[in-house]
Amino acid sequence: MHETVLNDYLRRILTARVYDVAEETPLERARNLSAKLGNEALLKREDLQSVFSFKLRGAYNKMAKLPAEALRRGVIAASAGNHAQGVALAAAKLGCRAVIVMPVTTPRIKVEAVEARGAQVLFHGESYDEAYANALEIATRDGLTFVHPYDDPDVIAGQGTIGMEILRQHSGPIHAIFVAIGGGGLISGIAAYVKALRPEVRIIGVEPVESDAMARSLKEGKRVRLETVGLFADGVAVKQVGVETFRLCRELVDEIVLVNTDEICAAIKDVFEDTRSILEPSGALPIAGMKRYAEREGMKGETLVAVACGANMNFNRLRFVAERAELGEQREALFAATIPERPGSFRRFCSILGDRQVTEFNYRYSSPERAHVFVGVEVRDRDGYRSLLADLKAELNEVLDLTGNEMAKAHIRHMVGGRAPEIQHERLYSFEFPEKPGALRQFLERMSGNWNISLFHYRNHGSDSGRVLAGIQVPPEEAGAFQRFLDGLGYRYSDENANPAYQLFLR
Repeated sequence: MHETVLNDYLRRILTARVYDVAEETPLERARNLSAKLGNEALLKREDLQSVFSFKLRGAYNKMAKLPAEALRRGVIAASAGNHAQGVALAAAKLGCRAVIVMPVTTPRIKVEAVEARGAQVLFHGESYDEAYANALEIATRDGLTFVHPYDDPDVIAGQGTIGMEILRQHSGPIHAIFVAIGGGGLISGIAAYVKALRPEVRIIGVEPVESDAMARSLKEGKRVRLETVGLFADGVAVKQVGVETFRLCRELVDEIVLVNTDEICAAIKDVFEDTRSILEPSGALPIAGMKRYAEREGMKGETLVAVACGANMNFNRLRFVAERAELGEQREALFAATIPERPGSFRRFCSILGDRQVTEFNYRYSSPERAHVFVGVEVRDRDGYRSLLADLKAELNEVLDLTGNEMAKAHIRHMVGGRAPEIQHERLYSFEFPEKPGALRQFLERMSGNWNISLFHYRNHGSDSGRVLAGIQVPPEEAGAFQRFLDGLGYRYSDENANPAYQLFLR
């Protein structure tokens, strides 16, 4: 990147006004995680800020530099979470009006947190994009200043003060700094500062596999807009990265690591075991990326920094996190097996498992000749998982590895035993329903009266969306109408008809 651009951001960061509201957070050694990775793992504890995330840095820096007249008129933002709290806190400190536009699906706990800081909350739309568009309209109509969550040089510079603190707090060698990416403001600011002073330090972004807008954009050399994004790590669920953040990341970010939901859950557990703090999914992203990178590279003895960037966790998500953390740590494996329906076969199957700890066991009679077993087994590590899979395949004719099967983990393990062979023309789909009143009614009202629901399983995971697995009987001649129904719902969906877990346990 041109030296004048780096110097401009270096000046902006060094003169950023963040410490009226932000703390210089500690850079802490994670003892257990360091031992596990064989590297020095350091956590930049942005979860300890007063709003439990880094977002107040950029919001306050932007607002503190506004002209007096702009502050008098007030500011507006669109957010369903941490940015909203940052803007509300900054407005309270600066004594100006703040309006926050939130999607109607925003959990009440987040709304109350923003209102408690004196901001006015307006609801519009079911997604961030709809709230964002509405906020821009109101800004123009009422003369309010829009405070962008990431695509603004002053916001980027405010977040960049984290990079400044890291280098001040650790003067020794650093192999890499891992940073979560949503719109790209946090990593852009950190990278601009670190690369200006310590270009040898690798800046590594981390995104969920279901919300990889920056990774795809960098790969294609242009900003890519995602059709859908995963909502588990809702703090980074951005369909398109910013113009300025893409420009900076293209020049300054060394690579991006993608992680899945199970790995994020495992990272939340890792941080809890070291700090007794519970990060939100997007806050744990960098730790998950650091773990995956260290394993991939096989490195030992290096210093790795992860920015623990948020802890606004909904309490009712913890059940899901605990359930999936063992899978993310590769300490639990899920298998389906077919065994003969005769005396002694169940005992023989258990003997294959040996002394391994069974975490879940479901057995279902299938026919006079065979039965299906769904089993979760505790394993030591990836090698232990491979060893068990090899043992099962050596002894049994039909073994299915379900450890990476999302539908099996989210639904099938809670439903084993529901086979209905007489059902005709069943189609199986998984959906993400917004957690709002009327979502199910809207789904049912749009269905044709000729279609019958033959299976339905719902689980709340403490996020802005609920996961639904639905079987629907659709006559073959109505396939076109059914596809139009799916596309017109506005809900994210996946075709699960070929999923082997469905074929084995429910078909």
